[in-house]
Amino acid sequence: MGIQDIIEGKKQWRTHMARVKALPPDYQIVYQEMQKYLLKVGPIDLPDGPLLPGIVAFFEEGVAAGQGVVALIGNDVAAFCDDLIKDSRTYADVYQESIGGESGTAGK
Repeated sequence: MGIQDIIEGKKQWRTHMARVKALPPDYQIVYQEMQKYLLKVGPIDLPDGPLLPGIVAFFEEGVAAGQGVVALIGNDVAAFCDDLIKDSRTYADVYQESIGGESGTAGK
């Protein structure tokens, strides 16, 4: 990764965050909670992948339609996030593989 890649990544992130800041306050709060959750348990490709920009686009559509954020995602932010990443490889999967177990087989 060269310096130009780092600079371009920062530009993209700033643009992304500007879109988040343009959302209504309740959407911003939910987005920040989703981001925190996904950074802890989310997919490996989260920083470079389409998930976070996709969430912002989904929220922008909800705002344009006049819907509240709870109407879009429901009351459980974690469950909504889990549904988004259910087919993605996560850091938990990598950890399970590193200790010799297969993902999702604990307790069976």
